[in-house]
Amino acid sequence: MSLDKAFNDLKNIMDKENILLNEPMKNHTSFKVGGPANMLLEPQSKEEISQIIKYLNKNDLKYFVIGNGSNLLIKDGGLDLVVIKIGEKFSDFKINKNKVISKSGALLSVLSKSILKHSLKGFEFASGIPGSLGGAVYMNAGAYGGEMKDIVSKVTVVDKTGEIIVLDSADLGFEYRKSIIASNDYIVVEVELELEEGKYEEIKEYMDELTLKRTTKQPLDMPSAGSTFKRPQGYYAGKLIEDTGLRGLYHRGAQVSEKHCGFVVNKDNANAKDILTLIDIIKSAVYDKFKVKLEEEVRIIGKD
Repeated sequence: MSLDKAFNDLKNIMDKENILLNEPMKNHTSFKVGGPANMLLEPQSKEEISQIIKYLNKNDLKYFVIGNGSNLLIKDGGLDLVVIKIGEKFSDFKINKNKVISKSGALLSVLSKSILKHSLKGFEFASGIPGSLGGAVYMNAGAYGGEMKDIVSKVTVVDKTGEIIVLDSADLGFEYRKSIIASNDYIVVEVELELEEGKYEEIKEYMDELTLKRTTKQPLDMPSAGSTFKRPQGYYAGKLIEDTGLRGLYHRGAQVSEKHCGFVVNKDNANAKDILTLIDIIKSAVYDKFKVKLEEEVRIIGKD
């Protein structure tokens, strides 16, 4: 099917200004790299998402779902498929007593500020994670001793047939940095969080403390995808990389962060190939020295 035909059909499902053709993915990822996607859709409701999935399935069009693009590396050849972006146009939320009900495109940083205003605790760990709520639930994101599984009470998803399903937290199979959402090809569309009432000043003090830790220890001023590698059992990836002598190592425009060796950063207009080459150099060097295999935490997709 031609892109023009798909564009015209999808205009009957969603606003045409939310349908982008040959869209550079570097505009939609925190690494600021990536070739173009054939088509990028920005839906505004779960009903739109349901209809989009049913349409794409019916017409055998492959698709890929992204959130804020903060844990994603898209290769320079781009994506021969339809990208569904659950982002800013899908980010409304409301807070009622100790419960937060939010569309999945809401940024964790934005949510955290409103949650603080309501003096609710339990979300502090997520306040500095540079991603969306849906992405955080998808991978059971966590930091500083907290994880999404601790606060998620209910999740609404669209399954791969386009049906809308509501799941309780117990149904989500949360483990370290994963859930059944990925294995079942679910799209998170709405999340209910259950938090605890607390004291505003105590919550703010803890959030400020975590923010200071992040800003002093992580390269938040540079494009990256957060922690590049998962934590190997019994080790810390950043410590292994530092002890291998790789702090600050360059490959073209990509660099091992001088502030935190667990981060590969886009130092100087790197492309995806630069970053992937540096990742391979790091993995080989760490294995040669410590016989530990590093595994990427960042998701890598696309054509070379």
